[in-house]
Amino acid sequence: MRLLFLGDIVGRPGRAVVADRLPALVERHRLDFVVINGENAAGGFGITEEILQDVLDAGADVVTTGNHAFDQREALVFAERQPRFLRPVNFPSGTPGRGANLFVARNGARVLVVNVMGRVFMDALDDPFAALEREISACPLGEQADAIVVDFHAEATSEKQAAAHYLDGRVTLVVGTHTHVPTADHRILPGGTAYQSDAGMCGDYDSVLGMDKEEPVRRFLTKIPSARFSPASGSGTLCGLAVEIDESSGLALAVAPVSIGGALEQRLPPFWG
Repeated sequence: MRLLFLGDIVGRPGRAVVADRLPALVERHRLDFVVINGENAAGGFGITEEILQDVLDAGADVVTTGNHAFDQREALVFAERQPRFLRPVNFPSGTPGRGANLFVARNGARVLVVNVMGRVFMDALDDPFAALEREISACPLGEQADAIVVDFHAEATSEKQAAAHYLDGRVTLVVGTHTHVPTADHRILPGGTAYQSDAGMCGDYDSVLGMDKEEPVRRFLTKIPSARFSPASGSGTLCGLAVEIDESSGLALAVAPVSIGGALEQRLPPFWG
């Protein structure tokens, strides 16, 4: 089974590269399941229902989010009627939408996707470890789920790594989002769970985390905000992580970074052939 996880879509360049590149990747490399974090897709802040549908139409099976999930107020409404839109599962009780759901992949496999948000250097939320335990215990790997993907949206790599070790052998993939910078620590843990601290972003890397460079640099120099952050407008890079999954166990057989287009080195997984 072939899984592709793509990092946070940031603005128009991120949307464009996903629309341009993802459909051919799904077809050419026979991808069974695609997860994309879309929380910065609408002008760098949140996601609209129209953009959500565009991302799903391009080949995503699920769109996850994080702390910007509801920056676009319409998300408070469409979160309830869009089962393929996830917000962090450890948001307070009563928050619209869902933080986990079971989906059917192109090969017929049942895939549980859990979206959770960390608490270190982030907003105070419910315990992410307890939330993960609740969701995974209710739908265990090898029983109700053939694969389990965890998008751990967090600032601290220590928190993401701790979660991965806590879940090792019980989920297919734990992948970090939020920092927009792809890390070089992709690997398979001893129990068979694939891991990466951050998948990076789908956006313009000639930027500061996908945003136009001038305003962030000015703020570091002067400490005075002079304009709203806006996404950079250059060529986008599609960036994420590919996982080859053992269909008998639901655990990872191989893992490799993906980057296509834009400023980063072009990389495709060798096991895609």
